[in-house]
Amino acid sequence: MSRAELDAMDASVFGRSLLSMGSLMSTSNVIMQLADPAIGYGVARSPVENGRLDTHPIKRARTTASYLAVAVFGNADDRRRYRRAVNRQHAQVRSTDDSPVEYNAMRADLQLWVAACLYYGWEDIYERVHGPIPAHTRDTFYQQGKVLGTTLQMPAEHWPADRDAFTVYWNDRVAKIDISDEVRDFLLDIANFGYASDSIARRFGPIKYRRTIGFLPPEFRDALRVEWTAEDQAWFDDYVAAAVRKERRKPRWLSQLMFTALLWDTRLRARLGRPLM
Repeated sequence: MSRAELDAMDASVFGRSLLSMGSLMSTSNVIMQLADPAIGYGVARSPVENGRLDTHPIKRARTTASYLAVAVFGNADDRRRYRRAVNRQHAQVRSTDDSPVEYNAMRADLQLWVAACLYYGWEDIYERVHGPIPAHTRDTFYQQGKVLGTTLQMPAEHWPADRDAFTVYWNDRVAKIDISDEVRDFLLDIANFGYASDSIARRFGPIKYRRTIGFLPPEFRDALRVEWTAEDQAWFDDYVAAAVRKERRKPRWLSQLMFTALLWDTRLRARLGRPLM
């Protein structure tokens, strides 16, 4: 597929997974992405000050959610505009002579891993709420998920050929994850609301931390070197069950209202000449 064809690709079936409940696993997904050392150091040492999660958490949350809205619900013009905006940020994120690992945010293999983590997370949310993806839509759902990477620089042929191939890719990459002490401290601070005020961190940090660790597959908990007990799992199961019941009561338009609003926000920003990132 050409870049123009990818930008115009329909993703409405995969788009059914973008539900409001997904906000609960957002920090978990960040941890999964940053478990790749190149991405971990790239984000933890990013020189793009206005895009850092630890210093500008609200803005970073908006731009990340806006990217999802554009990638999944946007048209070709939306995707082209947002790719250009992200590229300007990513072009600045490169390793230096004192970096522990080599990284470059424009690398297609790193963007594939980020897209794979996003796909894994949103598929998980969809199936928690709606049950297993029906067989007759499973391939379409999966193939449309490639927009999470092709909206940036990832070539379509990098996306594993089918869902079974994705599992092989996923298991191979998970076996190679590694979180250094520096990146671990960065991630745990985010998981504990360390970037918020002391009062917010004290009140909401423990819950945010527990649900963040709960959404992580066991391999990522091990890489993060955190304890997870049977009591923690029981709390998480009850927490998620309550969230699922609440999600199922919402009409889809309401559950996706945030993404709809952010898509229109990016279009308004483009029309007014304001920065998208």
